[in-house]
Amino acid sequence: MAASQRLELFAPLSGLLVPIEQVPDPVFAQKMVGDGISIDPTSNVLLSPVAGKITQLHSAKHAVTITTEEGVEILIHIGLDTVMLKGEGFTAKVKEGDVVTAGQALIEFDGDTVSRKARSLLTQMVVTNGDRVGKFLPASGFVRAGQTVVLTLELVGATAAVAAAATSGEAQSEPIRVPNPTGLHARPAAVVANLAKTFTSTIKLVRGDENANAKSVVAIMGLEVQYGDEIRVKAAGPDADAAVKAVAGMIIQGSGEEVGGVISPAAQKHLAKIKRAVAPAKPKSGDPNVLLGVSASPGLAVGQIFQVRQEAIDVAEQGSDAQFERGKLDAALKEAKQQLEALKSGISDASKAEIFAAHQELLEDPDLLDIAINAISSGKSAGFAWKTAFSTYADKLAALKNEILAGRANDIRDVGRRVLRIIAGVKEAELAVPENAILIAEDLTPSDTASLDREKVLGFATVGGGSTSHVAILARSLNIPAICGIDEDALQLANGTAVILDGSKGSLRKNPSEAEVAQIREAQLKLGKQRAEELAAAHQASVTTDGHHIEVVANIGGLDEAKQGVELGGEGVGLLRSEFLYLDRADAPTEEEQTQIYTDIAKALGTERTFVVRTLDVGGDKPLPYLPQPAEENPFLGIRGVRLCLAEPEMFRMQIRSVLRAAPFAKLHIMFPMIATLDELRAAKAIVAEEKAALNVSADVKVGIMVEVPSTAVMSELFAKEADFFSIGTNDLTQYTLAMDRGHPKLAKQADALNPGVLRLIAMTVKGAHAQGKWVGVCGGIASDPQAVPLLIGIGVDELSVSVPAIPAIKAMVRRLSKADCQKLAAEVLQLGTATEVRERLGKAAG
Repeated sequence: MAASQRLELFAPLSGLLVPIEQVPDPVFAQKMVGDGISIDPTSNVLLSPVAGKITQLHSAKHAVTITTEEGVEILIHIGLDTVMLKGEGFTAKVKEGDVVTAGQALIEFDGDTVSRKARSLLTQMVVTNGDRVGKFLPASGFVRAGQTVVLTLELVGATAAVAAAATSGEAQSEPIRVPNPTGLHARPAAVVANLAKTFTSTIKLVRGDENANAKSVVAIMGLEVQYGDEIRVKAAGPDADAAVKAVAGMIIQGSGEEVGGVISPAAQKHLAKIKRAVAPAKPKSGDPNVLLGVSASPGLAVGQIFQVRQEAIDVAEQGSDAQFERGKLDAALKEAKQQLEALKSGISDASKAEIFAAHQELLEDPDLLDIAINAISSGKSAGFAWKTAFSTYADKLAALKNEILAGRANDIRDVGRRVLRIIAGVKEAELAVPENAILIAEDLTPSDTASLDREKVLGFATVGGGSTSHVAILARSLNIPAICGIDEDALQLANGTAVILDGSKGSLRKNPSEAEVAQIREAQLKLGKQRAEELAAAHQASVTTDGHHIEVVANIGGLDEAKQGVELGGEGVGLLRSEFLYLDRADAPTEEEQTQIYTDIAKALGTERTFVVRTLDVGGDKPLPYLPQPAEENPFLGIRGVRLCLAEPEMFRMQIRSVLRAAPFAKLHIMFPMIATLDELRAAKAIVAEEKAALNVSADVKVGIMVEVPSTAVMSELFAKEADFFSIGTNDLTQYTLAMDRGHPKLAKQADALNPGVLRLIAMTVKGAHAQGKWVGVCGGIASDPQAVPLLIGIGVDELSVSVPAIPAIKAMVRRLSKADCQKLAAEVLQLGTATEVRERLGKAAG
């Protein structure tokens, strides 16, 4: 037998290696996806561990698969539950089909955003086709991206591989009760299909006499598997046993969704009753001038009817040479995929762009392709074969009782018609839409909706679809008022008929009176004027109606955000997260590098704006690769923030010198993170004073602290005697006050910054600071929360440091508030006992 071949995989990220079995996710820990390693990262640019080809890049940009020339498929998955972020915080540096070298950048991610919103940053690197590997040899300890070999694979020899491929068998699972509350809808179906595709064997999901190809999303959805249904997994082929075990295990675990426990007999009886129920009739109005439907996207529109009719695409039934027809189909599928990529890139909201990523997946659906290819083989043309394939599946889904699944029939028709137009050589007709149009159609496709001219189309109503359809989702993202499931009488309305479309109520009023139209137009003008005024006033100071100035500044992580903050009216920077200079690199930044970036940011702000630099806040949970620290059992309570800086005085002094050199160009403030004792503050202040004297800096540089631990809030008046200002980091203050990890999957919702305990500490901090004549800012998440802003103003906060995009809205809000009213609200809220009560009270105040 040929000697085994070794393949070395380098670290895709810097960080601490974690055994795959310890990952807090059964899909990875139980090796359902494959065997490999996990990394607790300290860098934020994912590097290719090996040379190969990008064979899959997830639409959410959190996962990528590389296939080596040996045929080994390596999946790298950044974080846990990061698919829920819909691409937020991730930037792909490659695309599917790219050939990459070891060490090449694949994906960059925002560590702050992802760690805040995802369950964990643990990053998994697994081999999805383990049959190619005879032995896994993982490394351990701290590793450096692109430098450390983290996994060595001993590949099976050629003879062994052939023997394994030749071995065939059959396997079947025990009956499985589907635990997903909405059954195997699109998302879990995709999870099952993607896992099934990693096996060579044919895999079927069987329910009674029906079965579906487990590698086809459409086939699984078409099986209409509901909550509590009993199914089996069957497989035939060389890896049948492993396939059945993996796919059955995935379904039992919920196919990527959180699921409940065992289904009781009573619940089963209830489900059976639901299945027998008929779909409710469409609502009818008692007013002959009002047609009713379902709200798909809120908003009001006043305009004229424009009917949209779908063009017919004629194709010949009989084809010529089967090879020629197959070539036409393949070329059309390829071109359609490129068109969808262009559509996807034109949508700024990543979660909505995923709709077209799903359309791209449909182009590769094995069941659709099988029907089309079989028809071509029997002498049909490519167009006729493809039309038969997508129409068959669309009709099947449309007939289902599950509204979500039935709504996806429209997606299949959309994709199908796109390919059919390419095959037939028919250019998609451009809608010659008049001004002030309210579109009426049997149905619109996601492609139609994404391409609407927002200058002319004020709203639309469709006979088909529902609030969960992709068309509805896109309408909401594009801020287009829309109704789905409208009374079919709408199709008889003549073009030019005046109507009022109320997307919020799902109603279309024809023949409105002049008074009704005037009322709607007045409301629209008022709203539009308000938004325009807020934007125009973005550079005005944020002063309450009773004359109190609340400074609104930006939380930033670099020069670009500093410039954007100024453009949007930011009055300065309330928090520069300086660790962006230190992370994702093998060596510490030089003094010259640091000086340059701090000076550039200060110059972008100018001498009239505040520039608050938080000194290095790493360590413990965010170690630096070039500054090894012993492992800590509880890193959040370990050597982090100012503690690490004081333990590494040379590094700290270098940063302080670099920051001080920016003093001539802005109103410089230096802020220390994680201050818990007066000793820490005094030691850090002494270093600043020494370096300031050594550099002969004459500018008045303020020195303040982050209030992130309860001890600092409790002793705020004593700290205020020695600090120039406070900035409250509500994210950390919340988790330390409530003893709840804000990243914990089960506790994150309870770790609410509006908990009365946290609010009282904020009030205590403000009182202590003001007693000594010092100002207080809030740089945590609630500073950007419109619901929390009146409360913070009422408590007495002087500055709000917010995310850059939120600056104009928060400033406008401050200008609409009275501090006296805010103080009354705060006095009432601080007497409440739970975060739920606080949010309810603030909701009423906002309403």
